[in-house]
Amino acid sequence: MSFRLANVAGRAALVLGDRSVDIESTTDGRLGSEAGQLLSAPSDLSELHRSLTPAVPSSALDETILGPPIPNPAQVFGVGLNYANHASEGGMDAPDLPLIFTKFRSSIAAPNAEIQLRSDYCDYEGELVVVIGPGGRDISAEHGWDHVAGLCVGQDVSDRAVQMAATPPQFSLGKSFDTFGPIGPVVVSPDELDDPSALHITTRINGELRQDGTTADLIFDIPTLVSYLSHVATLSAGDLIFTGTPGGVGVAQGLFLGDGDVITTTIDGIGTITNRCRRLPDHPYAATIPAGWRPAWKASTTDD
Repeated sequence: MSFRLANVAGRAALVLGDRSVDIESTTDGRLGSEAGQLLSAPSDLSELHRSLTPAVPSSALDETILGPPIPNPAQVFGVGLNYANHASEGGMDAPDLPLIFTKFRSSIAAPNAEIQLRSDYCDYEGELVVVIGPGGRDISAEHGWDHVAGLCVGQDVSDRAVQMAATPPQFSLGKSFDTFGPIGPVVVSPDELDDPSALHITTRINGELRQDGTTADLIFDIPTLVSYLSHVATLSAGDLIFTGTPGGVGVAQGLFLGDGDVITTTIDGIGTITNRCRRLPDHPYAATIPAGWRPAWKASTTDD
């Protein structure tokens, strides 16, 4: 099962080097144009990939028209504190069980999408994103990889003011603003990667390295997450799991995102997404200081 799947101008395409092949056109309609639907049978994509020849019509891959490779996931899960160094920088213990939240699917955005900030407390979180293939319920960890169609790069952008406004804090709303979930640039099938369980991930802000980690350091690995979630919710093709972020997030350093900042997130073997930030007018809770979660920037505030 080997392929790279993209959303090119709203249509599912296979990526071959610097070229893209429209799936629906190439198969005379046997396979459709919506990426998420195709992943219920990823073997079809692999078979198509193997059958492609230089004579098949293709187009130069234009990254400016790439959309989110999975534009309409039924479910989007996130995992909090899934790297020990990220839990530590927030002054929290590593969890005994996966800390699960959801991102609204309306937050999913293109790999080069503009990120719209509505407070001064927005943060970056570079993440590996799992894309579910054949769905299922009560999946064992032993068979977790069998239900993974591919992997992509993601940013779990977080408005810390909203995230920490409630007592106890709740994650989902502050991570679900429109544009807060860019993913891409493509979905890469696991067998395209030398070791899909150990991938180097970095996040840079305006070229400055902020996060530098490896997915080998996940507290709860991909098969465990797939199994854990499937015992609660039936997983479907195209569902997304944001697997967590390594240490180096902005709130721990007092370095929040601002207008014009450029976030560059790279995972070796998968690719890079690049997102420029634009500051919009404040949302109603923009002035809320996320009390109790200020490990490094408390000294710069005047509220105490």
